[in-house]
Amino acid sequence: MRIGVVDIGSNTTRLLVASVEDGVVVPIDKERVRLGLGEEIERTGRVSETSIAAAAKAVRKHCAVARRAGVASLDVFLTAPGRQSENSDELVAALRRAAKHPVRVLSTEEEGRLAYAGAVATADVELPARIAVCDVGGASTEIAVGAPGRAPDWVVSVDLGSVRLSARAETLDDARREAAFAFADVEPPKVEIALTVGGSARATRRLVGPWLGDVELGEALRLLETRPPREIVRAFGVDRARVRILPAGVVILAQVRELLGVPLHVCSGGIREGAVLETAAAKAA
Repeated sequence: MRIGVVDIGSNTTRLLVASVEDGVVVPIDKERVRLGLGEEIERTGRVSETSIAAAAKAVRKHCAVARRAGVASLDVFLTAPGRQSENSDELVAALRRAAKHPVRVLSTEEEGRLAYAGAVATADVELPARIAVCDVGGASTEIAVGAPGRAPDWVVSVDLGSVRLSARAETLDDARREAAFAFADVEPPKVEIALTVGGSARATRRLVGPWLGDVELGEALRLLETRPPREIVRAFGVDRARVRILPAGVVILAQVRELLGVPLHVCSGGIREGAVLETAAAKAA
């Protein structure tokens, strides 16, 4: 059975068409469109009519691609923009019309739970009894803790992501102070290993590899500080739009690594893979 997921986030709208075979998510098609909704929400508190139209166009295209691929089920959802925009009702209504399908706004707990499931399903390392999953998005960061094979028993969300932090901080020192303040009250349970997902994590993996400890995260920031953006794009294959917000993403990853006390391992899957697994389980029930 083919399942389609359209994920409208703060920085990018993405489509995943996949099937589930023996508990493994098998990608069939992927698409993405950069929209930058989170930056506009951070600046004005709402999404403009122009951005709503652009988001609707992207969702209409993604849903058409999914239907042509023969999906048996389609899941369309908003993450932080649906929670943080003053005119989220207008945005959801426009997306619903474009998709010709229900559009749901994920709660922070749902977002953390789906990212957790997607990370566990795509992890290429042995997982111990207690793990954490960190998802750094454009406007929020979710951390979930639990045991592999079960839903997480601890989830927290912080309203700070790579887009939002980039808009607030002019320097890396400013970004570090802002991140430290945002995460000051977060006290995660102890874990043996941490997984991380999301665009910032995947881009950082291109720079320094899949394990993100203090040394690797420091090296990632050094590269981003000392090399011009076009060289980062050319040398590491990072998307040009991502390069601009990546320093903020790395600062948040470093803050989470410090909180958890273990290095972060970058996984290929995340919230969309988690949504595919959730739909497959519901259909099988």
